[in-house]
Amino acid sequence: MNIDHLQDRIAPLRAQLIEHPVYQQIATEEELKAFTEEHVFAVWDFMSLLKSLQQHLTCVQVPWMPTKNKETRRFINEIVVGEESDFDASGKTMSHFEMYLQAMQSMGANTQEMGRFIEIISSKVPIAEALDACAINPETKAFVRFTFSIIQRGKIHEIASVFTFGREDLIPEMFIEMVKELKANHESTLNDFLFYLERHIEVDGEDHGPLSLKLMDEVCAGDATKWEEATQVAEEALRMRIHLWDGVVRKASTLVNA
Repeated sequence: MNIDHLQDRIAPLRAQLIEHPVYQQIATEEELKAFTEEHVFAVWDFMSLLKSLQQHLTCVQVPWMPTKNKETRRFINEIVVGEESDFDASGKTMSHFEMYLQAMQSMGANTQEMGRFIEIISSKVPIAEALDACAINPETKAFVRFTFSIIQRGKIHEIASVFTFGREDLIPEMFIEMVKELKANHESTLNDFLFYLERHIEVDGEDHGPLSLKLMDEVCAGDATKWEEATQVAEEALRMRIHLWDGVVRKASTLVNA
């Protein structure tokens, strides 16, 4: 088993995700706000996936010791810099998560639930308990719980697989044309969100995709069991994303029927 076999297995789910009705459902600024109010939790928990990989694949302890693979080390640290310490449209340093929140605030989306969540977990409350305290879709809560179940299991090949195949790579390109159309009618309020999408594509660049596949080759290392486990969690990650989008469609449809 190898990377090609994994990609063949997840291809039907990727196709289902690409064809999801959420991309046609988000046609107004109010529907976009509803989308961001759920999706922001996926933007947040992506950073925990990334930080988990950084802990496993680079040295974040004292005394420092060089880790095994130089290329993987650089790849992970580059992504951390890009995601955690990027520049917004005005040149201010902030994470992509903070950039996303800024974009939500610019368009008038509700950031209170994410703010409540961050405040609760800062008090060392377990993730599942903090999610229960937030008024968000059950599909969003399930999505974050799944992410942390993979992190807590501690299998590097599973974390890398969810990171590589189950996360943000599809979203910017799918939404950028839609947001450009919305921006024509709501220019001032959507500038920050459009910048976030464009910046996400720019920072990812052409290198991160091939490097993430090399990362999978390294962490699975010809082990058939690891490849199978990596494939299974990639499939589950895509299913969780589809369910996340199902919840967004339901939430947006209530706006249309209100």
